[in-house]
Amino acid sequence: MAIKKSQLYNTLWEACNALRGGMDASQYKDYVLVVLFLKYISDKAKSDPNTLISVPKGCSFYDVAEHINQKTVNEKMNSSLEKIAEENGLEGVINTVDFADEQKLGKSDEMIRTVSQLLKVFQNESLDFSNNRAADDDLIGDAYEYLMRKFASQSGKSKGQFYTPAEVSRVMANIVGINKDTRKSNISIYDPTCGSGSLLLRARAEARRNNVSLDGQEKDLATIGMAKMSMIIHGVETACLEHGDTLNNPLHKDDEKTLHQFDYIVANPPFSMKSWMKTAKAEDVFGRWGTAEGLAPVPPNGCGDYAFLLHIVASLKPDGHAACILPHGVLFRGNDEAAIREWLVRHHLISGIIGLPPNLFYGTGIPACIIVIDKKNVLESKGIFMIDAKEGFAKDGDKNRLREMDIRRIEDAWNAHQDIPHFARFVPYEEIQDSKNNFNLNLPRYIAPEDSEIQQDITAHLHGNIPAYDVDEVFSHYWEVCPSLKSQLFSKLNKEYYKFKKSEASEIKKIIDANIDYQRHSALYRQSVADFFESKNTEMKKLPLGFNPKEKIEQWGNALLEQAEKQQLVNPYEVYEILLSYWAETMQDDCYLISRDGWNISVGTDKKKPTYRDILCDLVPVDVVVNEYFAAEESAIANQEATIEEINSQIAEMEEENPQELGDSVSVIKSKLETASLPLPFENEEQVLLEFLPLLAIKGKEGKTKQNAYMTKFKKIFAQFDKVSKAAITKRIKQIPLLNESLDEETKVLYEKYVALQDKLSEEKDSLKEMMVEMYQKVKSKYDSLTEKDIRHLVVDCKWRGTLTARTDTLLTDVCQKITTDMIALRDRYAHTLPNIENRVNDLREKVNESLAAMGIKL
Repeated sequence: MAIKKSQLYNTLWEACNALRGGMDASQYKDYVLVVLFLKYISDKAKSDPNTLISVPKGCSFYDVAEHINQKTVNEKMNSSLEKIAEENGLEGVINTVDFADEQKLGKSDEMIRTVSQLLKVFQNESLDFSNNRAADDDLIGDAYEYLMRKFASQSGKSKGQFYTPAEVSRVMANIVGINKDTRKSNISIYDPTCGSGSLLLRARAEARRNNVSLDGQEKDLATIGMAKMSMIIHGVETACLEHGDTLNNPLHKDDEKTLHQFDYIVANPPFSMKSWMKTAKAEDVFGRWGTAEGLAPVPPNGCGDYAFLLHIVASLKPDGHAACILPHGVLFRGNDEAAIREWLVRHHLISGIIGLPPNLFYGTGIPACIIVIDKKNVLESKGIFMIDAKEGFAKDGDKNRLREMDIRRIEDAWNAHQDIPHFARFVPYEEIQDSKNNFNLNLPRYIAPEDSEIQQDITAHLHGNIPAYDVDEVFSHYWEVCPSLKSQLFSKLNKEYYKFKKSEASEIKKIIDANIDYQRHSALYRQSVADFFESKNTEMKKLPLGFNPKEKIEQWGNALLEQAEKQQLVNPYEVYEILLSYWAETMQDDCYLISRDGWNISVGTDKKKPTYRDILCDLVPVDVVVNEYFAAEESAIANQEATIEEINSQIAEMEEENPQELGDSVSVIKSKLETASLPLPFENEEQVLLEFLPLLAIKGKEGKTKQNAYMTKFKKIFAQFDKVSKAAITKRIKQIPLLNESLDEETKVLYEKYVALQDKLSEEKDSLKEMMVEMYQKVKSKYDSLTEKDIRHLVVDCKWRGTLTARTDTLLTDVCQKITTDMIALRDRYAHTLPNIENRVNDLREKVNESLAAMGIKL
């Protein structure tokens, strides 16, 4: 069975996490990523003779794997990496980790076991990259990035800065405009603090053509190694990544006094780096800053944020664009930074500012912003486009994360460059430069936050009723969509006040559900979702072998958002989020399976005695097949299981209420019931029967004679037996001691009810077992008979459309619940008037006085 993309990632991480022992992720990541890199280039060398990375003979992953669990495995790994590094100019990239390091990997056998276990993880047949198609090249690249993100999340505050969250990288790559560049000539992209290279790769992914060159510089040696490996794994072997301090020793330059300039720059430099100025001078040799006329002011040595930004400005071509992540403080801090900010604004270099939510980045929790630099349009620029996106995020563990809807909303707002209340605004330079703002770029100065403060109406609190302001102004967005709803919920008393026609929550909800405008918009909303599926149904069912899943989800997301914007009831971005969330959860895996293997399915199970529910099939899960073809049978099984559950509940309740009486096993209780129905023993019966047993051992006529004589002597005792035999006599002997234990009628009735329930339970379980066996055979047979047309129908119509339709329907429920909640909160705000409170106080006072008087106390 083909491994799913998400399953591949999780398998890698769980295995790596289990192996890291005493090392933290900042150390163990180096070992894991190097082995992944070795496996990739080894597979690539097998399948692609033109690959730019050479694997010397005897140095491939498979050559190293032959030494697993042997004393030579550590040195074999080291020597292979050394030879590969030497032959490909990767010294200091892949040979920086020591696979014979006793401090990190343990000594002797422990070291051999650790390295061998790590190699075994990558022997998984699902990690064979030798037969990758184009779409699958993303699989290994994304797996590498997935591991880096996981390592960053666990590397601690000071060690996770090598990775920029993919969601932020996507926003930057879009807004910088690479996707709009139609040039056929080479496009250069640069990151002066490239870290693991994720920003560069994301920017490259946005380019329309494969005419992009990547350049970067990184101060940390281990991190630049990760970046170079990532480039190779993503198929960008020609990327020029340098190791060094960008501010003090920039390595991308045309000569000793001139920085090389690029078309696009993306960067996420370390926040507020202290004492950054070492060999760099106040009079910068590259002209990034200085005291001469026309140069930017010198950045303060105690904070390197603007030093990086000015380096970016200097490294950008005259028609270039850049996006840089910096802490929010750069927008409003004073002194030297205020002077630099003013210089940037006066030169019209900042074209946009995007405020991000707090706690997005690994290594810091402070809020950040994206500064957008545009040299191309400095002469035409009239102001700065600002977006305040700080509220759009989801919690993800101990960090925040941009959702798909948040990313899309930012990108749409940026591309439209239109004002959006409380979210986006184009701010003219005149407003920024006036005496009130004085070049302060703090976003709340220009984008007013949504007013969440509740205005209290004293008169309404005193006398009741609902202020007209709350109805007409605060909730006007409801009446714009459902104009008739206001008159159904409220009666207007005068110009200043309303009252609710119905005040119970259930009644309010019924009014909303039944409102003609709400129903009309609900129908339009459902139709918009249905229209999306109808427009994409044929395309989805004809997905070919080798198609690019990432391109498809982008197209589908655009199409769904376009349809969702045709209705007014539900936020279109929330509909978009449902599709993209389901993509990450399920559809992505399905599409990669279809791209690799076509519309074929693999059916199996991991159980020795499986039921139909244990059948495993990634593309067409068993619940999809059952719901489509065996709904009636599934319902019958569910009813049978409910019956069994009900009987079990009755049994458990009886046992809980009668712990002593029902403490024995069912067989013992049955025995007690059977014994209670037997006749009481005769005097000396047990002794008589014990003495009779030896007579049964005497054979022939003599035995018969003695037995008959004995039975005649004790005629009453033997008359109770239908047949006198050793077994019958022995059974009666065992029963006699129990017959002296009395069983009262109440206990007898309890036992009979309990045994009847247990018998009924056994019968129902037997019936369920038969149903399950029959169902397994039906489902298995159905899987065997599925045609490709059936599979396409089950995946697209039943699985994808069925799930997404159900999930998008929940948004309607959320809208109704939100309106209801808001109305109830409004009702409750003014429900307790002053006269009512006073009356309640008087009533309570009278009751207290009555109680005191009854005790002889008089106030």
